[in-house]
Amino acid sequence: MDILDQVEYRRVNLAELNDPVFRLRYDAYRREDFIPANQDEIATDELDSVPNGMCYGIYISGELVSSIRLHHLTAEHRYSPSMTAYADILHPMLDRGMHFIDPSRFTADRDAALAFPALPFLTLRLAAMACEYFVPDYCLSSIRQEHAAFYKRVFGSEQWAGERYLGGGLKFPVCLYAASYSEIRDRVADRFPFFMSTPEEREAMFGEDDEARFLTMIQPTARAAALAEHRFAPAGE
Repeated sequence: MDILDQVEYRRVNLAELNDPVFRLRYDAYRREDFIPANQDEIATDELDSVPNGMCYGIYISGELVSSIRLHHLTAEHRYSPSMTAYADILHPMLDRGMHFIDPSRFTADRDAALAFPALPFLTLRLAAMACEYFVPDYCLSSIRQEHAAFYKRVFGSEQWAGERYLGGGLKFPVCLYAASYSEIRDRVADRFPFFMSTPEEREAMFGEDDEARFLTMIQPTARAAALAEHRFAPAGE
């Protein structure tokens, strides 16, 4: 909870390809040879331009340390990374009126990842906030198998499908996992109160786009939200 005092979030204008988040993605994927090199030294794909996509940069003490992209997958907007690999599973669910949050492009600065072991939590807090804002049936995770233990432990995710390949030119296989928002919300908030947020922070993060929003650094409100629900005690209590 204390490190959140140094953290800020910023929504990325996905039409601005000179945003440093695209270079951060590129450096992270090239480091493990997950994408081919390109002259622009940025990593982007067609899902950056769909209407249900959102992307964020995470900053610690003013320095960009990680980023994540989210898609709100609905019957109206059937665009997301998980759909590129698991459309046969997800289309019927969307037809029944279900909807999902689909996080992707979780990338981090190498030095920051070593310096801040909590970085995965600080980054995935955005996925937890998106679930609180959009109230989906499930939060999806198309992830490498070696990351599955983390998602099962933190979010209670369960495997829905085995290894396939995502679009966007990524070279590694993933498995599809999902966590039921209604079933895990309180349990996750009790165990990890730093995932919590106020309605004002969520509106600032996920409300309607405008140019000013892309320039705004958003302060986390986890402490206030957790105190309000009595899920976190101040130091000394």
